Amino acid sequence: MTKDLHLQPNKASPANAATRLFSRLTALLTAAAVMLTPIAASAQQGDIRLLRDTEIEQLLRDYTRPILRAAGLEKQNIQVVIINNASFNAFVADGRRIFVNYGALMQSQTPNQIIGVLAHETGHLAGGHLSKLRQRLAEAQTQMIIAMLLGVGAMAAGARGGNQGGNMSNVGAAAVAAPQAMMMNTMLAYQRQHEENADRAGVKYLTETGQSAKGMYETFKRFSSDGLFAMRGSDPYMQSHPMPQERVAALEGLAKASPYWDKKDDPALQLRHDLMRAKTSGFMEQRDTVLRRYPPSDTSLPAQYARAIATYRHGDLTVAIAQIDQLIKAQPNNPYFYELRGQALLEGGRPNEAIAPLRRAVQLASNAPLIEMMLGQALVASDNKAYTDEAIRILKAAIAREGEAPAGYQQLAMAYGRKGELAEADLASAQAAFLRGDNKTARDLASRAKARFAVGTPGWVKADDIIAAKVK
Repeated sequence: MTKDLHLQPNKASPANAATRLFSRLTALLTAAAVMLTPIAASAQQGDIRLLRDTEIEQLLRDYTRPILRAAGLEKQNIQVVIINNASFNAFVADGRRIFVNYGALMQSQTPNQIIGVLAHETGHLAGGHLSKLRQRLAEAQTQMIIAMLLGVGAMAAGARGGNQGGNMSNVGAAAVAAPQAMMMNTMLAYQRQHEENADRAGVKYLTETGQSAKGMYETFKRFSSDGLFAMRGSDPYMQSHPMPQERVAALEGLAKASPYWDKKDDPALQLRHDLMRAKTSGFMEQRDTVLRRYPPSDTSLPAQYARAIATYRHGDLTVAIAQIDQLIKAQPNNPYFYELRGQALLEGGRPNEAIAPLRRAVQLASNAPLIEMMLGQALVASDNKAYTDEAIRILKAAIAREGEAPAGYQQLAMAYGRKGELAEADLASAQAAFLRGDNKTARDLASRAKARFAVGTPGWVKADDIIAAKVK
């Protein structure tokens, strides 16, 4: 940058050159802010696809509930959100959600291992680390801008003085460059401290809830070993997380000091965890991969679950239904086996047959709006128009509790369309499009719905809200 100023001394005054340089430095600060922000904040700007499943989400709620209670966050309505990514990762982004890749669920062999990760992320939430990091970043930016402006002033003075100001220009260049490195080191050290604090908090929450921290230790130790080669020779002051050896050693001491170090997970919880991993494999992996992971020689319930899912998704529906029926026979009160049966039939083009198992799944599950939406979909897809009013009732109740599922609104739109209630159908379609991020379609449909509703009615107001919504 300094070189550019000296190469073009006649094209702009020192003041204008300083202005251009300041603009470039502002852009540099913005880039630094993105780099220093926790991973989730930048990831949210990409095309992240979320995974929704009642069984897995309920298990994760059961995992986090005692941890959040110990952290004093039980009433904060913190959710665990599953990301469609096969790598092992978990993070927090906004103070009210913990994001976890499905790869982390797949790779956690015991409940305790993923619970340990969730406890660590809860430590970040309880410590307010995101807001503190943003505040520290803002403070560092202010200091950096002041230092850079002083450097710009020195460079401008050097430019005005010609060769006699060469020393002043060099001083200015140094003043511009030094704050960047200082800010980076300071922020990385601050973030490393947050990670260490979250480790300690996580172990504390596990101990207070009578759980072992061994799984947390095992997880970080494994990733420490994986990262040792990549970290070899790196500068420990240029890392956003503590160096692996140091972190694992500190965590081992904390974890082994707990009286629950050797406590095992409850067998019933381990089975739910294994079923969750099997379900994830069945839906997310290719059939050959599923069969290698769960070969026919494995007669365990989780293995049967994974193979049944893989069979319905990639094979013969009739064979899959027979496999699912064996699951139901083994656990006749498991709502998710009935859900699977209904889903397989629905996606196999047999919606009438899907209704009964989905009704049973809704009866057995507690507060399962996603399953209710699937039941509503089966009712709408059936050839029996007598189901239409029931579908509308079920879908509206499900949407009231799960308002961010566009599929629910889309099925509701189809049900209203079948009844000839076009204003309600347009509104529901607009809401579905809005949730999908298709704002143009949402506004177009909402405008049409608004024209069909009487002015001032609830439907008219909702349509007007969609039209007036500002897109971020």
